[in-house]
Amino acid sequence: ATQADLEESIEVVIAGYQKKNAIMTDQEKRIVSYHEIGHALVAAKQTNSAPVQKITIVPRTSGALGYTMQVEEGNHYLMNKEELENKIATFTGGRAAEEVVFGSVTTGASNDIEQATKLARAMITRYGMSDDFDMVALETVTNQYLGGDASLACSAETQTKIDALVVALVKREHEKAVKLLTDHRAKLDELSQYLYEKETITGEQFMQILNG
Repeated sequence: ATQADLEESIEVVIAGYQKKNAIMTDQEKRIVSYHEIGHALVAAKQTNSAPVQKITIVPRTSGALGYTMQVEEGNHYLMNKEELENKIATFTGGRAAEEVVFGSVTTGASNDIEQATKLARAMITRYGMSDDFDMVALETVTNQYLGGDASLACSAETQTKIDALVVALVKREHEKAVKLLTDHRAKLDELSQYLYEKETITGEQFMQILNG
């Protein structure tokens, strides 16, 4: 099998088959292009490295309108606070691009929002990465191998405080993403236009345009 076949089979597992007959309106296609590039550009600008192997805006049967194949980071098991914050900013990058360019938001970011929130909450409740709570575990995970239910082990007041910290953390990273995309608006436009026209872009092409 060729590299292309291999990539396609990985994508099918992750995102479903390509929906060859799915018709997106031009406006939807444009928004999805900006959304996907938003994620990738925020990631690239935070780490100064190629964040993706491939981005495509061909709809998949899973319902995904676009799809980004992340670069495998090798044996990267431990993530520090800064890396996790960067990841949250990257999750918010799609929605941030929609705001910067179209001044409005769509429902396309629901999964991103879920991921960003989950990560922010884990940083505060499980990884001891908030100054307010230091190394106190506020959440315990039961049945870790059966999907793992996280239950909070703290008072209602503390829960309220956790919620406020989660909101503040996601908001801060979202603002960082908006600023990055605003600062690099020309590249955001150029990359999104290229993706819109070609429908698929490799990590190499992405970096060439970004650094070009």
